[in-house]
Amino acid sequence: MKELIVRALSGAIYVFILLASIFISEYSFFILFTILGVLCLNEFLNLIHLKSIILYGVLLLFIASFSYFRFDFYATKLLLILSGFINLFLLKDLLWVNLIPMFQKKKYAVTILYLISGFVFITLIPFYNNVYSPFLIASVFILIWANDIFAFLIGKYFGKRKLFERISPKKTIAGFMGGMTACIIASFFIFKYLVIFNPTFWVGLALLISFLGPIGDLIQSKFKRQAGVKDSGNLIPGHGGIYDRLDSILYAAPFIYTYIILTDYVS
Repeated sequence: MKELIVRALSGAIYVFILLASIFISEYSFFILFTILGVLCLNEFLNLIHLKSIILYGVLLLFIASFSYFRFDFYATKLLLILSGFINLFLLKDLLWVNLIPMFQKKKYAVTILYLISGFVFITLIPFYNNVYSPFLIASVFILIWANDIFAFLIGKYFGKRKLFERISPKKTIAGFMGGMTACIIASFFIFKYLVIFNPTFWVGLALLISFLGPIGDLIQSKFKRQAGVKDSGNLIPGHGGIYDRLDSILYAAPFIYTYIILTDYVS
């Protein structure tokens, strides 16, 4: 019971800080996610046993150049394509190999095009039309949280058949379906509250998050299993590290950004 209370309290504080930074201003949003990026990068580098001060500079440079100043759309498109390829390779390694080859041989490529680029596209999502939209990025997080929370609850009480037992023994098919259902329901509530996009957009986004979020979580679980650790850090009591909290959106962010840009372009 005590552990559950600690987990709930620390989770509530985390959510409050995140949403407050999003809605106060675009500057507080950038400041918080730059800090989270540095903390997450530190956890990831420890996880893959890589010591590199240069990568912290790359993180700051990428967020400043691509996200804050948005200096060149074609450079962003190139980064998007490269990030997509790396993420697809990570998915391939998740499904068909016991060890992640990139984890051992291409640590810089994975760090830049998976983790650092993940933060770039998280911070680009609310600027899909060059105007800061705090409700959009907050909605993305709400959908991810709805998926995570109900996947955990449904899986814990009703899950029997495992989803991907050799990587994450606790994940179940029932949990996956429960998370997807909750995510879709949450998308309808968001549509009723917001005036941007239509119901089809929100259901599509919910489905995208329902598939990509668990993949991001499984990839991070495989990284941790390969590194021989339970959590990426201990900064958030009961939850682990920052990477543990952001693994879903870090993997999904490039695809979410692409989906939003294409949907906005078509409409």
